[in-house]
Amino acid sequence: MGTSHPGTAASDGLFIGPVLRLGAASAERQGTGHPEGERSALQDAIAAAVADLAALMERVEGEAQDILGFQVAMLEDDALSTPALLAIAGGTPAHVAWTAALDGEIAGYEASDDDYFRARAADLRDIRDRVLRHLSGAGASRGATGVVLVGDDIAPTAFLEADWGAGGAIALAHGSTTSHVAMLARARGIPMVVGLGELPAQIATLAVDGGNGSVLADPDEAQHKAFAEALATHAQTRAREERFRLRPAARRDGTRIDLLINIAGVEELGHIDHAACDGIGLMRSEFLFRDGAPLPDEETQFRAYRRFVEWAGGRPVTIRTLDIGGDKPIRGLTPDGESNPFLGLRGVRLTLAREEVFRIQLRALARAAAHGKLKIMLPMVTVPQELARSAALLDDCVAELDRHGIPAHRPPLGIMVEVPAVAVMPELFKEAAFFSIGSNDLTQYVTASSRDDARVAALNDPTHPAVLSLIARVARYGREAGIPVSLCGDMASEPRHLAALLDAGLTSLSVAPSRIARLKAAIAEL
Repeated sequence: MGTSHPGTAASDGLFIGPVLRLGAASAERQGTGHPEGERSALQDAIAAAVADLAALMERVEGEAQDILGFQVAMLEDDALSTPALLAIAGGTPAHVAWTAALDGEIAGYEASDDDYFRARAADLRDIRDRVLRHLSGAGASRGATGVVLVGDDIAPTAFLEADWGAGGAIALAHGSTTSHVAMLARARGIPMVVGLGELPAQIATLAVDGGNGSVLADPDEAQHKAFAEALATHAQTRAREERFRLRPAARRDGTRIDLLINIAGVEELGHIDHAACDGIGLMRSEFLFRDGAPLPDEETQFRAYRRFVEWAGGRPVTIRTLDIGGDKPIRGLTPDGESNPFLGLRGVRLTLAREEVFRIQLRALARAAAHGKLKIMLPMVTVPQELARSAALLDDCVAELDRHGIPAHRPPLGIMVEVPAVAVMPELFKEAAFFSIGSNDLTQYVTASSRDDARVAALNDPTHPAVLSLIARVARYGREAGIPVSLCGDMASEPRHLAALLDAGLTSLSVAPSRIARLKAAIAEL
């Protein structure tokens, strides 16, 4: 009988297949014995690694391209290679110097108190191993197909180089639900489980359940048959749900529920039928602001925002102003060394502090609003003055555009309700055009538990009575004051939370595009 191993769910889905173990790159090579030769060897290996990534970037788009761009930027940053080059000048072989330099960086990331930075250690290991492969003459790694990738962790490029056409899954001893690979797996629908601990070395086959976060090692005939039946049932359920995709979302009694989508980049639009949703409830503008890249100018932002508005075809598009800081640092824009970045200068606090950056974004948004039904949403609002200052800046930007004869429109300006101070007293924000409840951060702040820390995962419960009470309070005030209220957090994408949200008085939800059909089917049963 096969043995079950519990872990943490990182990406939903079922898959059974042979195991392919991931291993670190070998650092074995024969050095030249000369510092100049070793220096050249390392520089050539770094250049070859950059070329690998550049070639891979041409085959992917969106978030995957951003991940690769992050790695290229790190490889091209002299601060990463300088310690290794100094060691080489002192007589250390290139592969030893590079490994020592990168292992020091990796240890620093892994020791961070911030889950975001700990998750980025996988990128550094990926960079280390890619350069080592070139130093040893092994070159780029080869992709795998139709297998379960098993290891301590997985490099983002290993995921991107794999052929997922025949299916597959990922099972990791450690790993993170916030890693780049976890994000990619969710986007591609690849089952993934992390935090499994070391699996026995002799395992040949794994059945992966990404929904409940467990794997079954070497299932016997009866277990294999049961898993195959579960796969078939899973496929039948998805086929039934698919029939609801283009229907309006409605409860059993006919009550309409507005179902909008959360979007993180322009490239996602090509995979979504706009007729399946009631608009875009959350467009994350951070995709334009890449760490290490120049800040986007007004024209670049305008063209991107207009693309969303035109795609929506008259449906509403809510674009969140730059929400960085916390787990989304950008060098040169977010402050360094904050002791608690989640409670620091982030969201609207940061954009108001960097008015020159905020003005460019507001001008671009006002210009895009002339092309459709665009709304602006402010993140991390805490006090009414932040809304008032942002509104004054927006008015000033629109007036400036008008004076120069540039087509523009003053969009409705609403706020995210994610800080408990706002949820407790929404009446202080009666000037907001709309409220959008950000349940991820609201839950995190109300329960004082990080949503990315497995040790307190049980506390980070969006259905905690205190959280649901605040959601109901905001929905009730919105109805009384005539202010539209929606919810755009992760809990809106989970069918098991729908009853609680609708009972709290919500009639508008913004969800992951991949969940549209499933949620419409679930709403029809309520």
